[in-house]
Amino acid sequence: MVKTFPPYEDLRDLIQLAKREDLGGDDVTSRLLVEENQIGVGTLIQKEVGIPCGLPMVEMICRTYDERLRVEQIPGFHMEVIEGRFSDARTTPLLRIRGPMRSLLSAERVILNFLQHLSGVATQTHRYVKRVAGTGAKIFDTRKTLPGFRLLEKYAVRAGGGHNHRMGLHDGLLVKDNHIAGMPLKEFAGYLTKVVATSRGENISRLIEVEVENLEQLREVLKVEGIDVILLDNMDCPSMESAIAMRTSAWAGRKSRPLFEASGGITLDTVRTVALTGVERIAVGAITHSATALDISLEIEG
Repeated sequence: MVKTFPPYEDLRDLIQLAKREDLGGDDVTSRLLVEENQIGVGTLIQKEVGIPCGLPMVEMICRTYDERLRVEQIPGFHMEVIEGRFSDARTTPLLRIRGPMRSLLSAERVILNFLQHLSGVATQTHRYVKRVAGTGAKIFDTRKTLPGFRLLEKYAVRAGGGHNHRMGLHDGLLVKDNHIAGMPLKEFAGYLTKVVATSRGENISRLIEVEVENLEQLREVLKVEGIDVILLDNMDCPSMESAIAMRTSAWAGRKSRPLFEASGGITLDTVRTVALTGVERIAVGAITHSATALDISLEIEG
């Protein structure tokens, strides 16, 4: 699998919420149409080219609905192999679920909601990663995630070959325009030098990133030691190329230098052009907030 899937303990509340809002207290249709002791088998099938993601959730969801539901591997399609791996087949079996038919039908929609969304995120990330192949730039996610889904969506980004930005406000320092609104440009360098020193004093390994909106701000930020990443916000490509030249000049002869991260309205059509400017990181909110669900179905056998 890709990295480590979030543990059940971290997802329990989200799964319970999904079950509560969908099931309520009764699946009326299944109760009236399906015999209580009827056993069924359902096969999860990927019906679209892309990356299946989130398969470990299936067992977690089944356990939440009914301990008697059993998840089975399909010969030749072991979960540890197909999870996070691109498939160009039009029809790919993923997993099989066996158990009480009523419970299987009740859990169906929640299982598919999670799998389709996470697979969509992984697949969309994969498209961006492919577009920048060979440039040296890496695709990063943002905090633009669905509430409650951050652990899962960031896992899906990794499954698609992308990289995670900070998980939340707690694990990285990112100085944005609103943090320093109204500050005179001439005070930037001195202020940021103090902020960097304070942060390093608290946690020497904490990532420090500073956002700039223009080359004048960049010139001041490049004077500050200890910044890991400089975010070039909504800059056009000529400006980013100028930023690369400014960094080369300002940091000539030094062993390390801050990385550049491009951000703001970057699409599949523009991402490669952005990567070719020489930036090392490209942040794309669209890989999480605008990913289209991948077509996955659960086909039931009586």
